[in-house]
Amino acid sequence: MLDCWLTFRVYSFAGAVVRSGREILLQSFNWESHKHDWWRNLESKVPDIAKSGFTSAWLPPATNSFACEGYLPQNLYSLNSSYGSEHLLKALLYKMKQYKVRPMADIVINHRVGTTTGHGGRYNRYDGIPLSWDERAVTSCTGGLGNQSTGDNFHGVPNIDHTQLFVRKDIIGWLKWLRDTVGFQDFRFDFARGYSAQYVKEYIEGAKPLFSVGEWWDSCNYTGHHLEYNQDSHRQRIINWINGTGQLSTAFDFTTKGILQEAVKGELWRLRDAQGNPPGVMGWWPSRAVTFLDNHDTGSTQAHWPFPSHHVMEGYAYILTHPGIPTVFYDHFYDWGNSIHDQIVKLMNIRKGQDIHSRSSIKIFEAQPNLYSAIIGEKVCIKIGDGSWCPAGREWILASCGHRYAVWHK
Repeated sequence: MLDCWLTFRVYSFAGAVVRSGREILLQSFNWESHKHDWWRNLESKVPDIAKSGFTSAWLPPATNSFACEGYLPQNLYSLNSSYGSEHLLKALLYKMKQYKVRPMADIVINHRVGTTTGHGGRYNRYDGIPLSWDERAVTSCTGGLGNQSTGDNFHGVPNIDHTQLFVRKDIIGWLKWLRDTVGFQDFRFDFARGYSAQYVKEYIEGAKPLFSVGEWWDSCNYTGHHLEYNQDSHRQRIINWINGTGQLSTAFDFTTKGILQEAVKGELWRLRDAQGNPPGVMGWWPSRAVTFLDNHDTGSTQAHWPFPSHHVMEGYAYILTHPGIPTVFYDHFYDWGNSIHDQIVKLMNIRKGQDIHSRSSIKIFEAQPNLYSAIIGEKVCIKIGDGSWCPAGREWILASCGHRYAVWHK
């Protein structure tokens, strides 16, 4: 009986936001942000972020890192980073709290750069800093004396062995500090393929973030350079990870990103799967699907897998009117001009005004090479592409339109 009560209590903390399904996230940085006094820059934008309707802003890794971008952490308890000082970070978090925008911490716990050499002459010890682990905290496959990794290796740096009880205890203590003392409310788990989802479940249960999302990213199904129509096995792998977290975490919908960025190039038939539903994680488990067009890896100056720039507004018209939990990328919102910013805000206002949420119903009418149309929640219609289409009935009002997209509501 106690176990049931504890499970309910965790869900009441970590699940309330997921149950609501009315989130709109902002990724509030790119790969170059560390060069631009970032905490101060973001603090100046908090009023606009709140006014635009974002509920949560994903911040770059806030702790000390061997790399300026933050993804090679070392001293996890130091909040002085290339993005700014601890003082500036706390000023930003305070302002976000004033404006009711939840700060999302980027949780990089797959790997950690050592401070001193140990077993095998490698930097696999953490002497002289908080969480002063020895080689047992590092997986045997990346030069430590721990167990084998429970996921994929992140090469070139010691990978943390999450099977060790002392490691998990320390990580939970750190996450609770971020949550309760520093003031982060949401978590984004970096490189979630690197360790078993069962540990993400344990960390969420321990620290109780209001919302969590994992980066479980592997390649879509291709034949040569051609994206295959059927991506069911790809989205199933993401869903397996979500299940592994006890359904406590959402996941970025890399399947929808991969399909959508090909679809807008004149292959809009891709946007309906064989069962007539959306073809990404959104089509199978929308309440756990965090949709997006680009992030600091796929876009920005890294551009590993970029969304086609001339089709970005078609992409936002799709994810901001559809089920799932949409995310807007900083570059598109703040660096691509006022017109793009305002078009995105208009779509966000339609989503909120018509109460479209992560579980809203969807019926796809057309999915042809140059025409996609659908009705969402019985309240919003969308058309993407050059083809001619509009909803039947005089009750429909054109609410927003742009290059190759149009949105109506009643």
